[in-house]
Amino acid sequence: MENFWKIFDERLALCHRALLYRHERLKGTLSDAAPILWQYGAIARLKKGETIDKLLYGGYSTISLGYAGLYECVKYMTGKSHTDPEATPFALDVMKYMNAACDKWTLESNIKFSIYGSPIESTTYKFAKCLQKRFGIIEGVTDKTYITNSYHVHVSEPIDAFSKLALEAQFQSLSTGGAISYVEVPNMQDNIPAVLQVIRFIYDNIMYAELNTKSDYCQCCGFSGEIGIVEDTDGKLVWECPKCGNRDQDKMNVARRTCGYIGTQFWNQGRTQEIRERVLHL
Repeated sequence: MENFWKIFDERLALCHRALLYRHERLKGTLSDAAPILWQYGAIARLKKGETIDKLLYGGYSTISLGYAGLYECVKYMTGKSHTDPEATPFALDVMKYMNAACDKWTLESNIKFSIYGSPIESTTYKFAKCLQKRFGIIEGVTDKTYITNSYHVHVSEPIDAFSKLALEAQFQSLSTGGAISYVEVPNMQDNIPAVLQVIRFIYDNIMYAELNTKSDYCQCCGFSGEIGIVEDTDGKLVWECPKCGNRDQDKMNVARRTCGYIGTQFWNQGRTQEIRERVLHL
């Protein structure tokens, strides 16, 4: 554990350097680069030709320290999921440690830093491959082709919607640069009272969350419902209509929650495996 915090300090220092490069790169940017944002009030009302420099200091804007894989980190260090009461305190300590680092950097520079629960939609696959190459296959940690987004409960872990939201609320409040939680649900058209109950729970317990449902359509046979993911003979994951067997992605419409919102494009193999392994929470 002592070695963990030492390495964590080294990685945070590296991240700090990278974020300062971003800050320096933004300095000198003219408000003309995005008039709606910088001149017409979406973010500010600067004059034409004026730089955005003054808005990069004093807390008006923030630089986000993105993070992912809290589940994998806790699993490796404790042998348990961060949903386990014995492991939750360590998971929260990791979040608090990142916040403390951001607060320290802010005091030193008058540049506001905050931590961001990053969706890492394509990077989830890249991270997983890099970890496997460097550390090999570690059961429950690097044995997937994806890394868990931000502080989220692992997609395959059985947990009910209310317990998931209550747990993740603790981490969301520490993800000050932005975060989103979710629960996976089946078709709820005939159970609106349950939808309202979940929404009320979200309102009372967590800042930002959503309900994820499936809305797919096969253009070959007219199937409307959930198009599944199957493994091809070469091990590749492919989308297949459960009614007619269509696998042509140009002839189907698939909608899934990715990047915090509903997306309709298709995804790399890492994200596709993550989608395939999602369990329902309701």
